[in-house]
Amino acid sequence: MKVLLVHNFYRSSSPSGEDAVFRNEGDLLREKGVKVITYEKKNDDITNGNRGRLKATFNTVWSRETFREMRDLIQKEKPDLAHFHNIWYLISPSAYYACGDAGVPVVQTCHNFRFFCANGLFMRNGKVCEDCIGRLPLGGVAHGCYGDSRIYTLPLAAAEGFHRIKGTWSQKINTYIALTEFGRRKVVECGLPSEKVFIKPNFLLRPPEPSSLSGDSIVFLGRLSREKGIETLLDAFAMVQRAAHKNITLRLVGDGPLRQEIERKIANERIRNVELTGRKGFSESMAILREARFMVMPTLCYEMFPLTTIEAFACGKAVIGSRRGAMEEIIEEGKTGLLFSPSDPRDLASKIGVMLEDEAFATEMGGKARAEFEAKYTAERNFEILMDIYRNVLNGRNMGK
Repeated sequence: MKVLLVHNFYRSSSPSGEDAVFRNEGDLLREKGVKVITYEKKNDDITNGNRGRLKATFNTVWSRETFREMRDLIQKEKPDLAHFHNIWYLISPSAYYACGDAGVPVVQTCHNFRFFCANGLFMRNGKVCEDCIGRLPLGGVAHGCYGDSRIYTLPLAAAEGFHRIKGTWSQKINTYIALTEFGRRKVVECGLPSEKVFIKPNFLLRPPEPSSLSGDSIVFLGRLSREKGIETLLDAFAMVQRAAHKNITLRLVGDGPLRQEIERKIANERIRNVELTGRKGFSESMAILREARFMVMPTLCYEMFPLTTIEAFACGKAVIGSRRGAMEEIIEEGKTGLLFSPSDPRDLASKIGVMLEDEAFATEMGGKARAEFEAKYTAERNFEILMDIYRNVLNGRNMGK
């Protein structure tokens, strides 16, 4: 079997879990003897300034360059199927048409809601927003949902609306991969054919060894941006400190547009023992997790499947997560972690307090989290699921439930 993997990388200054999943799946397929070719673009290539950004966003509707390059690559390599991860903003949906013209079936992983929402998050002003479900994304333009700009949102909304009307999402993609049952339900609600949507979770290719250490730190691992709920976490941590736990350190591992605002909040509110480590590589991040007592995921938006959650599981650490998106599905309450109400620092503080006061309970859940990882999120298990999807696509069978 020869597989064409297609991915548009985000900017190197803001790497995503999608980038990691793309690399992991490519490496996994190669290690298992599958022939892999790739078609890649990088948003770093978008020219700085308004002109370059506008050109890139208008190309999201249809890139003639992508269509030509994909057509030539398919003609040369003759792949059996194409598996897409991200097409925004330089690849564009024209890539699907190049595959269709060559008779190459298409698999698309849904890492977010970009086909239906200009910012891909179903979020506006810090709250979940589903205004564009079931209708053209005109509301996204009115609210400037991408980059807080109506000008920059317009081409994205045009791409989503044009290809929805044209039938690209329903006719040019043979099978979709949702990462969780929540993700599947939501994309079907958004209009994808249910019989085409299959579930395959994320995985770790080379997981870290688990650790039974129960240190004096709490870890957040991810992008420092509004939708991740960092402010809720800081407010909760301040409450926990005032209550009793003065020696616990909160380690924020990552970087992003909210960093300076976070630094000001910490200083202005005199929140002690908060360490902003900056972005770390995989090995360093796993070392920090292994030394922690548990991890917190205070997300405000619908998460499809945050890779950091199973990284924590692999390290033998329980996760406190918000009841939002797929988090309720991934975290089993009282077994692999605890859940709290989104945007509620008091609720989060109470759950953090439980984990700090009962070290044995936190350690026990960490062990169960590792068992959950080994049962569901290993490379071997993932490869089996992925190959089942590929074989059914090649046999022309729908993959949904």
